[in-house]
Amino acid sequence: MGTTTKRRSLKEYKDLIFDLLPDQGCWSDEKYLSLTDHTTRLVEFTDGRLEPLPMPTDKHQCILEFLFFLFSVFLTSRGGKAHVSGLRLRIRPGKYREPDLVALLNANDPRRSNRFWTGADLALEVVSKDKPERDLVTKRFDYAEGKVPEYWIVNPLNETIMVLKLRRRSYVKHGTFRRGQVATSALLNGLSVEVSDVFDAD
Repeated sequence: MGTTTKRRSLKEYKDLIFDLLPDQGCWSDEKYLSLTDHTTRLVEFTDGRLEPLPMPTDKHQCILEFLFFLFSVFLTSRGGKAHVSGLRLRIRPGKYREPDLVALLNANDPRRSNRFWTGADLALEVVSKDKPERDLVTKRFDYAEGKVPEYWIVNPLNETIMVLKLRRRSYVKHGTFRRGQVATSALLNGLSVEVSDVFDAD
């Protein structure tokens, strides 16, 4: 088979796939779940629209792995559970997010299911350079809508950790912590971390 024929076959294949996929705005919850069951790409979902996330950087993963170890050790010893990114969190029917870190105080919480969680006690995002407002603004509203009691925004761009706690339907600031300070949780009594250690993680 010649190069031209291979290219035409590949184009025909891609055209077929695009024809079979729903248009933006027309995806159902189940079609979104089915798609993300079969891809390693991080993709979020809101009311029929897919929202691809950027691939993480090495620095992003170093920070996230450091924090996941911290949260996992703390929660596991107290009967809780933490997961790193890739697990879907349903905010409500029609809206799914994939937090960098998500946690439950009780590992047997009925909101914990195999395909996705239907709620969480804590969500954490490491701010991405490509679109920081997604983590700083948009997801602040998303996790509040999902009634997640605590949201951590770990921002390598200005080396701060902002910890937010849910009050009624919106978040209020528990604290903004910088290098030389210790970030604390409002929800997890006794959990704390040196901010410098987070941003120096390697």
